[in-house]
Amino acid sequence: MAILPRISSPADVRALRPAQLEGLAQEIRDFLVASVSRTGGHLGPNLGVVELTLAMHRAFESPRDTMIFDTGHQTYVHKMLTGRTDFSGLRQRGGLSGYPSREESAHDVVENSHASTALSWADGIAKANELRGHADRHVVAVIGDGALTGGMAWEALNNIAAGQDRRLVIVVNDNGRSYDPTIGGLAHHLDTLRTTRGYENFLAWGKRTLRRSGPPGRLAYEALHGLKKGIKDVVAPQGLFEDLGIKYVGPVDGHDVTAVEQSLRRAKAFGGPVIVHVITEKGRGYVPAEQDVADRFHAVGKIHPETGLPVAPSRFGWTSVFADEMVQIGRRRPDVVGITAAMLQPVGLAPFAAEFPARAFDVGIAEQHAVTSAAGMAFAGLHPVVAVYATFLNRAFDQVLLDVALHRAGVTFVLDRAGLTGDDGASHNGMWDMSLMRIVPGLHLAAPRDERTLRSALREAVDVDDAPTVVRYPKGPLPDALEAVDSVDGVDVLARHTGDGPSVLVVGIGPMAHLAVEVGRMLGAEGLPATVVDPRWVLPTPAALVKLAGEHDHVVVVEDGLVEGGVGAVLGQRCAEAGVGVPVQAVGIPLTFLDHATRAQLLETLRLRAEDVALEVLALVRGPAV
Repeated sequence: MAILPRISSPADVRALRPAQLEGLAQEIRDFLVASVSRTGGHLGPNLGVVELTLAMHRAFESPRDTMIFDTGHQTYVHKMLTGRTDFSGLRQRGGLSGYPSREESAHDVVENSHASTALSWADGIAKANELRGHADRHVVAVIGDGALTGGMAWEALNNIAAGQDRRLVIVVNDNGRSYDPTIGGLAHHLDTLRTTRGYENFLAWGKRTLRRSGPPGRLAYEALHGLKKGIKDVVAPQGLFEDLGIKYVGPVDGHDVTAVEQSLRRAKAFGGPVIVHVITEKGRGYVPAEQDVADRFHAVGKIHPETGLPVAPSRFGWTSVFADEMVQIGRRRPDVVGITAAMLQPVGLAPFAAEFPARAFDVGIAEQHAVTSAAGMAFAGLHPVVAVYATFLNRAFDQVLLDVALHRAGVTFVLDRAGLTGDDGASHNGMWDMSLMRIVPGLHLAAPRDERTLRSALREAVDVDDAPTVVRYPKGPLPDALEAVDSVDGVDVLARHTGDGPSVLVVGIGPMAHLAVEVGRMLGAEGLPATVVDPRWVLPTPAALVKLAGEHDHVVVVEDGLVEGGVGAVLGQRCAEAGVGVPVQAVGIPLTFLDHATRAQLLETLRLRAEDVALEVLALVRGPAV
């Protein structure tokens, strides 16, 4: 009889006999493959934490005991064990989030998709439990070896070690990967731990054999036991953690539920901070994922569950253009280097790394370090290209401002997945970058509209050696090419429509240029003379754009970033400073967090479709209909 349909809460998991757990783990994996193959989502990470999550829910009592996952994309199994088994709408409007969500369940705490934060959350919750007298509550935080490359995680560990009586268990989910294989000194350290479990067996043999050998043997065993810490440092150097003052348990086979559960119970009973080092395999139990060298099916679209092949082939996208152009630039410019934060494949730097391995740097999940390291490279004569998702540049804003811009460093930032990304939810929408970057002195930002303008923007960006440059583009396939009919001092004119009413300048930013062309057509059909332009380089505001604005009666700027402090707001400010009294209407994303939905659904909800914008412009220019 199937077990999974009978699981609706963690109490049901705790009530199972140990002999039932292996069968339940297989049912969960079958469910994950069948469900995620229909919707897309993070498959590999969840296949790797099945037994670990089962053991956690048996050793701890959620939600009284707080569980935090870093990052939250590995919580599908947690959702299933806490009563959320309808995955039919995973990452779709009205369905389950791809990350933890407080709105979904009391068992979810941190709505996190940015790495290296869980230990700080855990530290804060453990401190609050101590101050409020909740001595019966534990905090357990799961953090991957990839997330441990982030500096914030080590700041948290330093503070966690100071609270020796706080009931906090850290599970290091060590699969040797984040998106790509984990890199750096920490990865090497964990590799050592993975490959030297035999030292415990050696000590056990010594205890059995030497203590049976009379007084000499017992003396030899006591000497060996006294050297145990020294042997650990040489053979299995978990001293890295213990020297912080945090008790260490492991390594433990993360796919042995009983072993993990026993280790967690020992850690729980200790009464202070403990690290449990668990070895898992990303993509475990699904052959296509296990054989995927690139990222073990970290995130997939809709796939055929039998083969793992995509249901529909992916179209040539923005990231592919960047990947190709980066290689071409690298061939011409030996000073150009690529930097990313644990995302060599997703951001398109893998081809560059394959051709120029000495010039590609994956720094782990450490965006702040990536940016300041880039500033150092620029000082020393290189031109770094830092490629990250747009939402992740938020984490390194201080470094962009004070390490790069203040020192006029020639560093290019390439922001993938800028604008509305949709199904990954609030924290993944790349909607903050233009509002943030506008306040960085000297920074230049380009928003290309198609393949040709992306390639040209990249080439122009790496030619700037005395200021930071940013090139942003959205997620997904490329739109059709959109050719300019004219150019005014570097501002592309995409269309002109004649009429006898008030004239409108429609400014399309990046991928919204296609929408702007349609808005212009609709306004022209209503008899309004409309000029549609794309400035391409939007920060700082081109003087030609201010001049064009002054030649029209109304200006509308359509962008896929925040309206607050966005490109439209800056243009309005520059027009006012230049004495240009034309009204500037900014159309974009309001200052709010957006629930997960498709890009098309978000555009409809935010009234960012062409017909919505055209109607609003008509209402402002002509006044409301009587």
